[in-house]
Amino acid sequence: MNQGIILIISDTSIKNNVATLISYIHRGQEIIAKYVHHTMNITSTEAEIFTIKCSISHAAQLQDVAHIVITDAILAAK
Repeated sequence: MNQGIILIISDTSIKNNVATLISYIHRGQEIIAKYVHHTMNITSTEAEIFTIKCSISHAAQLQDVAHIVITDAILAAK
């Protein structure tokens, strides 16, 4: 994978009114960061948007970023 491409893999689940938001930021085969957030009283759409927004914000701060790719398919990303 091109080193200028950042891959964001995110997933959200809600159980007992608690949302768990997970995102991984990859550059090539290297995991740059992993973020886990927990929140309550939020819809699944709001949770997904929050996860994507946070991930893009973190990825945009990295050096030499040419493209950011976002997916929720962990197996496809591998």
